[in-house]
Amino acid sequence: METGASKDRQRNRPFQDRELAKGRGAQYNPTNPYLKNEYVVEHLEGLDEPWEQKSVTQFFLEYPKTIVNEVDSPDLGLMYSMNPYQGCEHGCVYCYARNTHPYWGLGAGLDFEQKIIVKENAPQVLRAQLEHPKWVVRPIMLAGNTDCYQPIEAKKKITRQLLEVLLQYRHPVSIITKNALILRDLDLLTQLNQHQLVHVNVSITTLQEELRQKLEPRTATGAKRLQVVKALSEAGIPVNVMVAPIIPGLNDQEVPAILAASAAAGALSAAYTIVRLNGAVGETFEDWIHKAFPDRANKVLNQIRSCHGGNLNDSQFGRRMAGEGRWAETIRSMFKLFLQKHFKGRSMPPYDLTAFTPKSGKQLSMF
Repeated sequence: METGASKDRQRNRPFQDRELAKGRGAQYNPTNPYLKNEYVVEHLEGLDEPWEQKSVTQFFLEYPKTIVNEVDSPDLGLMYSMNPYQGCEHGCVYCYARNTHPYWGLGAGLDFEQKIIVKENAPQVLRAQLEHPKWVVRPIMLAGNTDCYQPIEAKKKITRQLLEVLLQYRHPVSIITKNALILRDLDLLTQLNQHQLVHVNVSITTLQEELRQKLEPRTATGAKRLQVVKALSEAGIPVNVMVAPIIPGLNDQEVPAILAASAAAGALSAAYTIVRLNGAVGETFEDWIHKAFPDRANKVLNQIRSCHGGNLNDSQFGRRMAGEGRWAETIRSMFKLFLQKHFKGRSMPPYDLTAFTPKSGKQLSMF
C-alpha cells in the first residue's frame, strides 16, 4: 500500500521522468477541486512508480430535462448551445471543455476523454423545448462544448436524430466538428440548407500529422478535414473553417497554409482563436507539452503567457479569444493578411429565422 507521501511524489514527478503515453491527449487526471477525496491507482506490485493500465473508454447514460442552453456572450453573440455528449474521446489536450467534467465528479484530464456521458433522450427533450410557447428562435450551436461527431456518435446516432428534429421544425443550427463522420448526415444537411438553416464549422488546428497525433490524437487528420470541407462545399453547404486554437510555437506558422488549403477546398470564411488554458486545462497542457515537446516546452508556455498578460489563462470577454500583446498582434496581422488574400469576396449566408414551424414539427413527429 502506498503512503500519501509516495502518491504525492508520483503525482508531482518531474515531467521529464515520464514518457508521453500515445493515443490520449491528457496524460493524467488533475485533482478535482469539488471533491474532498480522489481515486488513485496503486501499482500492482506496490512499487513507487506509475502503473500503466490499458486505455479503455467508458460510457455513462444521462437523461437531462433540458438539452438547449442559452448563450449570451460578447464573444459569441446571442445564441443557444446543445451538447448530446459530455466529455470527448478526441482527446484534444487544449480543450476548454475539460473544465466542465469535474462538475460531474470526474477528472478534467484522462477522465474527460475516457469517461463519456451520453444523453440518449436528447432528441425528445429538444422537441419538447422547441414546442414551448415562449421559445425564441436563434441559431443552436451543435455542439459548443464537446464534438457532436466524436466516435461514439457512429453507434448512437444522437446527433443525426437531433438534426432530424431541427429539420422537422425548420430551426437554424450551427455545427462545429473535427470528425469526417459529419458526411454521413449530408442528406439532412442538404435539406436544412435548402431552407437556409445550417452553417458548418470545421476546426483545422494543424496539417502536420505528427503534431496532430500528439495534440488531438483521436481526431480526423488535417488532410481528411480538408476533404470534409470540399465535400460539404461541393454540396452547397456553407462552411467556415476554425483555425483554432492557434498555439504560439506549435502551429502558428501554419496559418497561411491552412487558410490557402481551406479556401481551395471551398470554405466561405475562416476565423481563429488563440489558445487559453483556464483552470485544469493549464495543468493538463503543461504536463503534456513537457512530455510531448520537452525541447521547446518552456518557449511555447512563455509565448502563450505573452498573449494573456503573463498568464496561461484568460477569462476577460473581448480579449480572451484573440489575446493581447506583441505576439498576439503578430498573429492577428498575419491571419488578417492571408484571410484577405484567400477569402476576399466570400462570406457565410444569413440564416432564415422565419422558417420555424413548431406545429408542422409536432405533426410530423406523430408519424
